[in-house]
Amino acid sequence: MKIYTKTGDAGTTSLVYGQRVRKDDIRVEAYGTCDEANSMIGLALSYLKGENFQAKESIETAYHKIQTILFHVGAELATPQGKDVKWKLLQIDLEEMEKLIDEWDSGLPALTNFILPGGHPSGAAFHSARTIARRAERCSVRIEDEVNPLVLAYLNRLSDLLFVTARYVNFQLGAIEHTLHKDND
Repeated sequence: MKIYTKTGDAGTTSLVYGQRVRKDDIRVEAYGTCDEANSMIGLALSYLKGENFQAKESIETAYHKIQTILFHVGAELATPQGKDVKWKLLQIDLEEMEKLIDEWDSGLPALTNFILPGGHPSGAAFHSARTIARRAERCSVRIEDEVNPLVLAYLNRLSDLLFVTARYVNFQLGAIEHTLHKDND
C-alpha cells in the first residue's frame, strides 16, 4: 500500500465513514492536534532513554496506554455525529489518569509559585505536550456537533497529568524548576 493517495491534494480529507471535509475543518484541527500531542509525548519519552530512576518504567507503561487512548480520542473526533465510534473512551480511562496524577503529585514539592516550563529535555517535552493537549481541548469544544463529554474530560485531565509528569520527571532527574522572575520594583 502506498503512503500517498492524492485524495487530499485539493485540500480535503475524509472523516471516519468517508465524509469529505476541508482540511481546515475544526474536527480535523481537533484530531490533528491530538496527533500532535501524541507525537510530543513520544518525544518526551524518547528523552528518557538512558535515564534511570525508580518510576521510569511506570511512566513508560502509563504513557504507552495513554498514547493508544489518544488515538481513540482522535477517532471519536473524526467520527461524524450520529455514527458509531469504533473505539470507545471509558470513564475508567479518566480514573486511571487521576490515580497517576495523585500518585506522582504526592511525591513532589508543593507549588508555591508558577513554574516555567523547562528542566530536563523530557520534562520540557512533557510541558510542550501539555500545551498541545490544551489546544486539542479548545479545538474540541469548538466542534458544533455534540462531542462525547468523556473526550473533553479526557483532554482536560491529560493536560493535568502531563503537567504533573513534567514536574515528576524533572524532580526524579534532579532538574531545577524555575519560577517566575520577581521584579524588585
